[in-house]
Amino acid sequence: MINTKDINQILIIKLRGIGDVVLSTIVLKSLRLEFPTARIDYLTEKPGNFLLEPLEEVADILIFKKKTLSDRLKTFLEVRKNKYDLVIDFYSNPGTAQITYFSGAKYRAGFPYKGRKYAYNLYGPSERDKYHAADLHLEFLKNIGIRTVSEPELQFGIFDHELGSAGKFRDKLNLHEKKLVGLSPSGGWQSKKAPAVIFINAAKALKVIEPDIHFLIHWGPGDESDANKITGELGKDATLAPPTSIREMGAFLKICDVVLANDSGPMHICAAVGTPVLGLFGPTSPSLQGPYGKFNSYIHNGDLHCIECNLLQCPHNQECFNELSSSKIAEELKKLLNN
Repeated sequence: MINTKDINQILIIKLRGIGDVVLSTIVLKSLRLEFPTARIDYLTEKPGNFLLEPLEEVADILIFKKKTLSDRLKTFLEVRKNKYDLVIDFYSNPGTAQITYFSGAKYRAGFPYKGRKYAYNLYGPSERDKYHAADLHLEFLKNIGIRTVSEPELQFGIFDHELGSAGKFRDKLNLHEKKLVGLSPSGGWQSKKAPAVIFINAAKALKVIEPDIHFLIHWGPGDESDANKITGELGKDATLAPPTSIREMGAFLKICDVVLANDSGPMHICAAVGTPVLGLFGPTSPSLQGPYGKFNSYIHNGDLHCIECNLLQCPHNQECFNELSSSKIAEELKKLLNN
């Protein structure tokens, strides 16, 4: 196991999308507890680096370069030069395994996948599907002998001026006593994106049982059509959020009282910034990827024959979303608002 006296420099490796990076931040407080004076760096991809920049626990962010052999060699050399004592590879694909192996670190931790175990001398859980994606990171730490905090939480970095701008935006809406409900039609896979009409019908159903609400429509690149359709259908009861950076999106999600979102980066951002979120699930498993935290919930059609198919494109007619009850979604949102 790890001798804590040996650890002065730590590197966390976590690639892929915004949601994946957000989920990995659950380990930061535990690492700081175990190694109070150690430097903690991250190796990640854009745009995940932007949410890490404001976090106090993260000293430096290395950007994973993979386009060319030259780019990959630069990443290898940068990691090697930093002389890390502990490398925690939460991604553990062939490329990050190689980086970990050649890092020169005394302690090298990763998942025990076939063909990659050579790179590590400490291992995370062999069965990943037993744990929620956030909890999996904590189980990883336990496996390599690192204590975890009693109340772990996700983190998402927002600078004060970004949160201030979002707060001023809400003030200009003149909501008075109204609640602000966010709608986020984003999704990394096409099959994870509920059709715009699902958001529209759920919003209208919620408006019937909770009249004193206003909707803020969140969007990112590729969501423009759905976002404009939702905003147009809801009329005076909805406002389209302005174009934002990743951190600014986090600030706009934070000013909402509750958010309805697909399984996506924005859903996980809500969980990290403390905004109650209701996740819409179809091809993915809410028990593994659902919104983390006791103030969040999800809804999915668990009786459907093809539910949790994990297909990037739906071969049917998105029954997992189209057969959801808008009144049921509205009732779940009301519960989160009342809590």
